[in-house]
Amino acid sequence: MADELVRVITTDGAVMAAAVSGREMVAQAQRIHGTSSVATAALGRTLLAASMMGNQMKGADNSVSIQIRGGGPIGQITCVAGADGYVRGCVSNPLVCLPPKEDGKLDVGVDGSLTVIKDLGMKEPYVGSVPLVSGEIAEDVTAYYAASEQTPTACALGVLVDSRDQQVYAAGGFLVQMLPGADDAAIDKVERGIAKLGYVTRHFEEGETPLELVREALSEFDIEVLETIPVGYRCTCSRERFGRALVSLGRDELESMAAEQGGAEIKCRFCNETYRFSKEELEEMIAGL
Repeated sequence: MADELVRVITTDGAVMAAAVSGREMVAQAQRIHGTSSVATAALGRTLLAASMMGNQMKGADNSVSIQIRGGGPIGQITCVAGADGYVRGCVSNPLVCLPPKEDGKLDVGVDGSLTVIKDLGMKEPYVGSVPLVSGEIAEDVTAYYAASEQTPTACALGVLVDSRDQQVYAAGGFLVQMLPGADDAAIDKVERGIAKLGYVTRHFEEGETPLELVREALSEFDIEVLETIPVGYRCTCSRERFGRALVSLGRDELESMAAEQGGAEIKCRFCNETYRFSKEELEEMIAGL
């Protein structure tokens, strides 16, 4: 099943929900970064959350960044998604190996924070940050919405990786949010629906689509499908973009690179593509300043 994202609203206007399937998205991140099974699960869950949150943006050029700085050995996770739901990400320690918690959930550490940066095309981005409440990424995303956006939210994220062959067998999640005016009865319906689901990876492993998962979560509602779109892992880096980044360093730094290194080499942290700039190219940049 190809990766896709679905967004729906209940016909009574009480609930908005999204669900995403992302097995290939997570597998692509694993191939790029060479992640261990634990790092694949942590990065994958953050990619899934970013994809759904990015799709909430209204402008085509808007984007969302999620940064998780945990106190555990996995270090920092960074993911960026656009309004089209396509996403890219990286993790500080891709080779980390550690056992899950007693309940089987992933623990990235609780001595840290989850920060969401929304680029809305304005002079300054919106930045919201909350302390990690559990180290389980879906729970921390839920806490972010409650504290920073005052939006009652239920989030579930799952990545199923075989620790023996490192293969990603399933990946997906959902984001269910109460809209203004939702009453206690609507909240009770959502809670009952979600309680019946169990682990989301089981649904995707069995071949369910994101829409089928949402219909189960919101089984007591009539829903309207707003959109169904393909998503995946995609880096937006380019030689031109890194060239502009070099120019932004200023004359002194460029002159130092040209004289001491005879050029510059930059590696994209999201796709590992390396871009090389010769001494002559740096001198052209200097001349243009």
